[in-house]
Amino acid sequence: MNEAVWLAAGATTVGTLLIRMLPLFWMQRRRRRRAVTTGPETAMPIWPRVLAPLMIAALLGLSLVPHDVSAAGWGATMMGSIVTLLVWCKMRTLGLPVAAGIAVYALVFLIGS
Repeated sequence: MNEAVWLAAGATTVGTLLIRMLPLFWMQRRRRRRAVTTGPETAMPIWPRVLAPLMIAALLGLSLVPHDVSAAGWGATMMGSIVTLLVWCKMRTLGLPVAAGIAVYALVFLIGS
């Protein structure tokens, strides 16, 4: 492979690691510092509890807009979402409903287009 590809892959790896690790270390340090002065129950700030559901809702909204804005795309998105919800209600797991929803989405999209 080209040297530039390896540099890009390494930069992406380091960037992904930092995106996940820096907030973790920052929150751990902040919680330790606040727990000493105010008690452990007030050490957690409010923003992570608000931001996490907002990010999940944003991802849900983004995933519900079809890639192909046509009748086949909307139909496949709707059927995939319904199957995902039904399988989740039956199984109460995460992996199987997503796999079933993706499979139905692909099947409906291929049949419809």
